[in-house]
Amino acid sequence: MSKATKKAAPAAHPEIKPGQSIELLKALHILTRDGALNQDSRRKLKQVYHLTQFIEPLIEQARAANNGGLYLVDHGAGKSYLGFILYDLYIKQNPQGAVVAGVETRQDLTDKSQALAEHLGFAAGMQFINLPVAQATEHPDLPETVDIVTALHACNTATDDAIAFGLKKQARYMALVPCCQAEVASKLRETKSLMLGKTPLVELWRHPIHTREFGSQLTNVLRCLQLEAHGYQVTVTELVGWEHSMKNELIIAKKHQRGNRKAARQLHDMLDTLGLSLLKDRFFVPTFESATESE
Repeated sequence: MSKATKKAAPAAHPEIKPGQSIELLKALHILTRDGALNQDSRRKLKQVYHLTQFIEPLIEQARAANNGGLYLVDHGAGKSYLGFILYDLYIKQNPQGAVVAGVETRQDLTDKSQALAEHLGFAAGMQFINLPVAQATEHPDLPETVDIVTALHACNTATDDAIAFGLKKQARYMALVPCCQAEVASKLRETKSLMLGKTPLVELWRHPIHTREFGSQLTNVLRCLQLEAHGYQVTVTELVGWEHSMKNELIIAKKHQRGNRKAARQLHDMLDTLGLSLLKDRFFVPTFESATESE
């Protein structure tokens, strides 16, 4: 039996979904040129499939509300791995009125993504913008409002910038898998000596390794409270098993009311208690002018 005969055809891989572009999977290095799928690729594909299962119903709900229209923005897109998979699985069959935009700081990656979209025939429904996430809210090529904001392992404060973008653009939904964020841990480190005599809670971050770990946990708690303060219903879950990735927290936010005064108050109380009041601009909340706003 020849080598060519021994190798499984791409369609024989149970991990590959019906109708998926084999050419795309090869371009993303999930499949090798001869159609093989190694263990690392299998693990990577499992992770992205798991994430897209959470995003698929958001796409369906947004399109139903918009008569088929959709504008999804993926921040810190990198090679636009997530955007391409979403478009290939859920949009290419009915592309009319749908746009998936990737925001990425590296020009070479946006250029390559654009070329790949054109090669695959996806260019009409995919857009690639070369700029930092923090500048995206003012970019003229992005609309005033969007439907879905995603950020998969956007590093440091890029996840916070993606949240700020989603709030500014009145996104219906956000799906976020946060990455490392050193800003909160850095502020905890700076104020540690001042807080030692003020609260026993300082023991949560007195040791350097705890500062890093507590800072990471606290960052995501603050993000969730911020989203809730702006009227989002927030669900936090595990993306994949911890054996695959330590950056494993998935935050799904769905807009369902104008704002939540109680969540805003809890966020500010937490920052004050931990000596992090200077971060109120980072984790900004709405201004509540009416006593009828939700508690």
